[in-house]
Amino acid sequence: MSEQQQSTTRPRGSTTPLNEAYDTALLDLDGVVYTGGEAIAHAVDALGTARDAGMRLAYVTNNALRPPDAVAAHLTELGVPADAADVITSAQAVARLIAEQVPEGSKVLVIGGEGLRVALRERGLEPVESADDGPVAVAQGYGGPDLAWGRFAEAGYAIARGVPWFASNTDLTIPSARGIAPGNGAAVEVVRIATGAEPRVAGKPLPPMHRETILRTGAKRPLVVGDRLDTDIEGAFNGGVDSLLVLTGVTDAARLLAAEPAHRPTYVDADLRGLLTGQPEVAEADGGFGCGGWTASVRGGELALAGDGGAMDGLRALCAAAWTHAGDGAAELDAGKALAKLAL
Repeated sequence: MSEQQQSTTRPRGSTTPLNEAYDTALLDLDGVVYTGGEAIAHAVDALGTARDAGMRLAYVTNNALRPPDAVAAHLTELGVPADAADVITSAQAVARLIAEQVPEGSKVLVIGGEGLRVALRERGLEPVESADDGPVAVAQGYGGPDLAWGRFAEAGYAIARGVPWFASNTDLTIPSARGIAPGNGAAVEVVRIATGAEPRVAGKPLPPMHRETILRTGAKRPLVVGDRLDTDIEGAFNGGVDSLLVLTGVTDAARLLAAEPAHRPTYVDADLRGLLTGQPEVAEADGGFGCGGWTASVRGGELALAGDGGAMDGLRALCAAAWTHAGDGAAELDAGKALAKLAL
């Protein structure tokens, strides 16, 4: 079995700290570095240590609301020094996608925030606010919780006239300080239902976002770091690069165990401190899979876990057992008792 094949049936081990094994960390923001504007525990110190040791940090977000300089300023305030060039957004990816298909100077109807307007101007396009302004494309991105309902109507008017529709991303949810809130994908669904149209999408996990990231960072050995299986991890899978899932955002242990192959990360850890360490090997043992002091197996449709040790080692062993059992599908196993032993 090749290393790439193995990574879809069990988390991979690494004897080298990840910040040394990879030249660039492509970090998601919401749920990884911060939530609701506040830094996640251990994120600032871990990123500072990785950066000081020579790893390049790039912040790759599907959130199109804020322009890169505003994101960089926020990171710097949190204690993570960053420049605008360190930030790559889905707004930039969708702006490039549009610019490749329309003449320079074209008008684009914006349904979203300032980040989308800045990205369009960077590509020589003119943002407009009304379907009556003669747009040749509609660009939709996350506009924050106060985006007016009438903006969806403007999109609908333009799309009904045959104007092509582009979306920065289709994440249905976004983490906030109060919990999980509707994301741009939920807003895209409003326009989709009203018009019957389908947008061209640029953001993770699709290729335009990965291309934008590589073009802007020049990464040779990138590691995608994220909290979402369907964007961060699938985006890494589609781009053929390795990934680290951290459990500080929307993905919990139960969802990870049920992941289909495209959603299975190369590595898994509790938080960004995982960047600074190697990853323990998961090996076949006693009819199951062992990691640390734990052994995981599948018994009659239920995941079983024996032994003791660190919670992450137990989770890695459970991933190997569940993913191997599921093969190319999604595991449908009762993991309640096993996860209770890990307090996850």
